[in-house]
Amino acid sequence: MRTQVAIIGGGPSGLLLSQLLHTRGIDSVVLERQTKAYVLQRIRAGVLEQGLLDLMTEAGVGERVYREGFAHDGTLLSYGDEMFRIDFTEHTDKPVMVYGQTEVTRDLYEAREATDGRLVFQVSDVEIVGADTDSPKVQYTVDGARQTLACDYVAGCDGFHGVSRKTIPETLRKDYEKVYPFGWLGVLSRTPPVHHELIYANSERGFALCSMRNEALSRYYIQCRLDDRPEDWSDQAFWDELRRRIPGEQAARLVTGPSIEKSIAPLRSFVTEPMRWGRLFLCGDAAHIVPPTGAKGLNTAASDVHYLYTGLRQVYEEGDAEGLDRYSERALARVWKTERFSWWFSTLMHRFPDQTEFEYKIQLAEIEFLRTNKAAQAAMAQNYVGLPY
Repeated sequence: MRTQVAIIGGGPSGLLLSQLLHTRGIDSVVLERQTKAYVLQRIRAGVLEQGLLDLMTEAGVGERVYREGFAHDGTLLSYGDEMFRIDFTEHTDKPVMVYGQTEVTRDLYEAREATDGRLVFQVSDVEIVGADTDSPKVQYTVDGARQTLACDYVAGCDGFHGVSRKTIPETLRKDYEKVYPFGWLGVLSRTPPVHHELIYANSERGFALCSMRNEALSRYYIQCRLDDRPEDWSDQAFWDELRRRIPGEQAARLVTGPSIEKSIAPLRSFVTEPMRWGRLFLCGDAAHIVPPTGAKGLNTAASDVHYLYTGLRQVYEEGDAEGLDRYSERALARVWKTERFSWWFSTLMHRFPDQTEFEYKIQLAEIEFLRTNKAAQAAMAQNYVGLPY
């Protein structure tokens, strides 16, 4: 096959890039190692920044998110039985939208299929050849046959474990990483949310998050040990522990029920530089990972898509390569700011195994400062709703 842009990875970032390029008449092929059903069953975050919403609208997939999503004008932070609110609209005039990443992916798949977008599933042994030349190719196996996709550019949207980042020679890239000494145990349940806005909780027993997908579907998390397994936690044990970590008023009205999904996610901060090698461009988790505190993963991938889409559009429509030449520089400038926010928020809200009493007191002092200082609240709100592209 031949295409203009080969996109490795059929998750939301790869699909969004493909759909945006389609609106400009730029051809792409999306290669995905899993089945469509597998991709759609992944449970991921569901807080969308305005920048991502604008990209979805430009891609022609913004109608359902505005009809079915839940706009949130603020969020709640608690410590012990104390709780306060950060008002997004007061400080930024922007809300965030609660809408599951699975639904974003579903909308994008429907849009690509409606326009006969080329999506190839269950590919294996993917290899990027000649990324540092003017004639890159992607070779892969599907249905037992080896295939070659010739292209002008390659977008690596294939996640942390994908082939794209590893294609950049180790002598040319540098990785930065922080691994956190705990994970998140998450439960999805068909129960009404305990509150209409998200609650981030710092308790003596560890972090907790009360989130939701809709009025009847809740998503809850608690900080757990790295060696914990989902099967170590019964539903009852999870609900009991969650109650201990949130303020008493919210704990009293928590509605519990059977879990329909239960999983543990480790937390890490990771960035690789550069995000471009020749005609290969990294997007999303292929280039960077954030801890889920603050919901920046998908949103930061969307900002990568914005910079790459803009650069590709300029090349094909204007013959101007400046956007692609500066892609890595521009994307990384924003990536590091979101990494900083996710690290700061994680450090603020979690209990660390080696945390001293002094460090705990400093943590509480910072939360109190955030509670009483409008400038600190404004800084958090600006980061939470999303920095400009």
